[in-house]
Amino acid sequence: MRFVLALLAFAGIIVSSLALQVHYSTGTEPCSINERWDCGIVNHSSFAVIHGVPVAGYLLLAILALLRKRLFLLLAALPALAFALYLSHIERDVLEVWCLYCVISQGIIALLTLLSAIWLALAKFSGRRIPKTA
Repeated sequence: MRFVLALLAFAGIIVSSLALQVHYSTGTEPCSINERWDCGIVNHSSFAVIHGVPVAGYLLLAILALLRKRLFLLLAALPALAFALYLSHIERDVLEVWCLYCVISQGIIALLTLLSAIWLALAKFSGRRIPKTA
């Protein structure tokens, strides 16, 4: 399971990298599909950065998965999911435009959160001792 979670996190890194490329690009965006789907509008908005730093954090999730830190992985994934849901709200209700990369990232973080919760539950209910630092 840890390799599946790490693979998902690495997929998130790739998608985030593509979105980051759009953030710093000034040309025509590859996902400018129509007036409802335009990564450029989303990634150039003020919501795409926190204190000037573009938002993303999949590397930490990949490391926690590979180190089998089940509890810490879930504790990191939950706020990441909440933040992704907040950003989806911004896309839908404020910007009124969607970024294809962001939607894919939302699916990845939702799946990562769900699988990390299942992984933790399976370890807990299988009788394996989970160290306090897990």
